[in-house]
Amino acid sequence: MEVERDQHTSLLAETIPIVDLSNLDEEQVSRAVVKASEEWGIFHVVNHGIPMDLIGRLKEVGAQFFDLPETEKNAVAKQAGSKDFEGYTTNLEYVKGEIWTENLFHRIWPPSCINFSYWPKNPPQYREVIEDYTKETKKLSERVLGYLSEGLGLPREALIQGLGGDSTEYVMRINNYPPDPEPDLTLGVPEHTDIIGIAIIVTNEVSGLQIFKDDRWFDVHYIPTAITVNIGDQILRLSNGKYKNVLHRAIVDKEKKRMS
Repeated sequence: MEVERDQHTSLLAETIPIVDLSNLDEEQVSRAVVKASEEWGIFHVVNHGIPMDLIGRLKEVGAQFFDLPETEKNAVAKQAGSKDFEGYTTNLEYVKGEIWTENLFHRIWPPSCINFSYWPKNPPQYREVIEDYTKETKKLSERVLGYLSEGLGLPREALIQGLGGDSTEYVMRINNYPPDPEPDLTLGVPEHTDIIGIAIIVTNEVSGLQIFKDDRWFDVHYIPTAITVNIGDQILRLSNGKYKNVLHRAIVDKEKKRMS
């Protein structure tokens, strides 16, 4: 789907749904997740159970990696000609319509699919932090997918099984969007839907994620204690279209670095 770009502007009249996972009424939480997924395809979760100090450590090791010299980052670069997605990639050129970002991709679960050659050795605590975060984000993902399964009238484990069960792959993608002196020329990421099941998104304080709804672009506002959940193409298909796969993009800032 091609959507005409609008000089990276957006309308701020609405915000995406916010679901409080600490609510003791599980049925109410489930209904809120289902409603947000049906109407928006994206929502914030608060009181999600992932320790904020761990999220802080995650942001820290990501920032430390991207601050490394290019030669060190290239030690985990995506191999030339590889059809796989794992590794470090970069595209920081002032070309109209091009993306302005550098990324690090690698699998984090299950252990059988992990290739540690794509995990940075610097910063030294990178592996420990990612392994700790993997345990927590896996629990959160399975909880959300359980609610979505119930919304389809199915057992809680239905969507997890549909995505592969014990062999379902979890992938870490760390995106760095440096300050861009020409933000009107480039996008952090052009408009797209995700080919995955769901995305669990953590960002720094610099906003940049935008979604397309009701023929308009909306900013996804930053909430310090929230995690953003984004419904992808696979859940759209597994739900027979009940849950939306949100069209979204990332814009860049002229003065501030954004990370997600």
